[in-house]
Order: sequence, then structure tokens, then C-alpha cells
Amino acid sequence: MELGVDLLAHVERDSLSLAEAVDRIETVTTNPALTREILDTAELRGVIEREGGRLQTRRRGTAVQFEAEVIEREGDYECRRCGASLSTGHFVRFGTGELGPFGPSCVRAVLGRD
Repeated sequence: MELGVDLLAHVERDSLSLAEAVDRIETVTTNPALTREILDTAELRGVIEREGGRLQTRRRGTAVQFEAEVIEREGDYECRRCGASLSTGHFVRFGTGELGPFGPSCVRAVLGRD
């Protein structure tokens, strides 16, 4: 759950649709109850605000620094977002853990840099 809240805290957009937020959370879990818990906890902690079908993010200098917090590893991976085969996995390091692997475009999409 903490990894999902961390992910929402680091999204680099001011606003997301609920579907876009769930797409990102599904890189952590596909359990609907846990997805709801992540959204509820993020709202309680002031990470997001819900307005209808949209989420307003509350960025507080938490943007991921690609050079320091996105680690590339060579290996045989499957992208956690799109399922593509990868020879280089991109892993995002948060304070609560690591999320990945992702391909280069999916890591940017998950973090809201697309």
C-alpha cells in the first residue's frame, strides 16, 4: 500500500483522471480493495484531492530525479506496465521500496512525464 501512495506522491502532473491513477496503481497491485485503500490513504495524507472523476495531485518537491532514483539494470525482464520483453529494466526507487521493471517509455508514463 505504501508503495502505491509513494507513486501517487511522485506523479508529475497536476491532475489525473481516476482511470489514469488506477493505471499507475496497477503497476503496484491489481487488487481492487487495495487500489481503493491506496487512493483513500493518499487522500487522507493530502497527497491527492478527489474532484469527481479527477484527482488533483499535491506536489511538494517530490519529483523523481531520473539520474538518482531511476535505476537501469540489464537482464531478462517483462515491463510491469505493458508486458513487453525488456533487456534493460528501469526501476524507480522510492523511500518505501522499488517499483519496476519498466521500459523507458513506460517509466516516464507511470511518473507522468509522458
